[in-house]
Amino acid sequence: MSHRSVPQIWHTLGHVDVVHGLYYLIMRGVFGLWDGGLVALRLPSVLAVAAAAVGVIRLGQRLAGTWTGLLAGLVFPLLPPVQRYAQEGRSYALVCALITWASCLLVSSLSRPGRRGWVAYGAVILMACLLHEFAVLMLVAHGVAVFRARSARPVTRAWSIAAGGVLVGLFPLAAFSTTQSAQVDWIGTPDAGEVLGFVATALLGVAFARSAGRARGPITLSALALPLLILPSTLLMLTSPLHPLYVDRYVLASAIGFALLAGSMLDRLRRSARCAGTVHRVTCAVALAMVLATLVPVSTALRKPASRENDAVAIARAVQDIAEPGDGLLFMPSRRRVWTLARPDSFRSLSDLALEQTPVASDTLFGTELPTDRIRERILTRARVIAVRDLEGQPLDANAREAAKRSTLDAYFEECASRTVTQARITVYARPGHC
Repeated sequence: MSHRSVPQIWHTLGHVDVVHGLYYLIMRGVFGLWDGGLVALRLPSVLAVAAAAVGVIRLGQRLAGTWTGLLAGLVFPLLPPVQRYAQEGRSYALVCALITWASCLLVSSLSRPGRRGWVAYGAVILMACLLHEFAVLMLVAHGVAVFRARSARPVTRAWSIAAGGVLVGLFPLAAFSTTQSAQVDWIGTPDAGEVLGFVATALLGVAFARSAGRARGPITLSALALPLLILPSTLLMLTSPLHPLYVDRYVLASAIGFALLAGSMLDRLRRSARCAGTVHRVTCAVALAMVLATLVPVSTALRKPASRENDAVAIARAVQDIAEPGDGLLFMPSRRRVWTLARPDSFRSLSDLALEQTPVASDTLFGTELPTDRIRERILTRARVIAVRDLEGQPLDANAREAAKRSTLDAYFEECASRTVTQARITVYARPGHC
């Protein structure tokens, strides 16, 4: 997407992915400055997490003191979700950085109210919401923090005006994105593991909040951190009976709240260790070392290819290994053609039998396909066909084109070999007796 022209991106957003439009344009600017492939793709996320960590340090310092800030800033990039999205070429790390610094601006504006500070706060959090709509949940958390702080009425009114401006600025995108809501139909109801993981984290945060010190300004650390940690995930989970929308990366910025609370707890342990005996100090050191040791296998796993649910590069390499020049190529369903976009050269020697217009030419992510009878005719011209499919057990698309692909392969071809690569099943079909 980021290698398309601006008009092409604009036309594509009319069909799909309008919620990611700003991120695509930002990345187009990055690639325009330096087309460094995967490094350039991931570098903004790495820098964003670094910027967020600095923001967490500053927040902790303003709310609870230097040591709390430093410890919170060290905890933040060690959290597994933060480690994951620091690596990925997606918008979530950028959103997290913007929410962190919007929180800093909020604390500053509560301490020293002024029009310039509130305008800056509104602009930063609006940018976060335009990068991903669900960042507006962090705005709700900020609202709870402001009202918990029992600020003076003019301050509360100023925050309300800033929040209203954010909602007005976000409304056109939010309204249009509802026309593309089918894109999130894949999201299921949170499973027991997700719910229990969130509840455990929230309870840990509540326990840490008890160690938070007194307010050093108009708001306490826990008054800001607890709403950030708990409220966004709770609101998304509560939508599940109407429309499941909870995905952990949508609320990645909640990690800011947990890091602040953990930093406060660690600072309390540091202070108690200074006044305690040797045995207590050793016990605290061993406990901390054990916690850090548990992160090692998680951190290592996150940096292995197996951690990628859809490794488009590995899929492209597998197709190259298994295919021969002149083979036909089918994507079943057609949306799996998106896997070709990362390494299009890997598929040049193959004939995409169902394709009418490429993704770029049609201003789509998946391209457009031929009518059913033409797909069947083109399949029958080939002796061998490579099918890139969903894994076994996934629901089959019921539309006529997908049904024609399956029925033609079943009737005129036999399955020769199959290979699973992350979420793709790559199968070789050939005419009977020619495997």
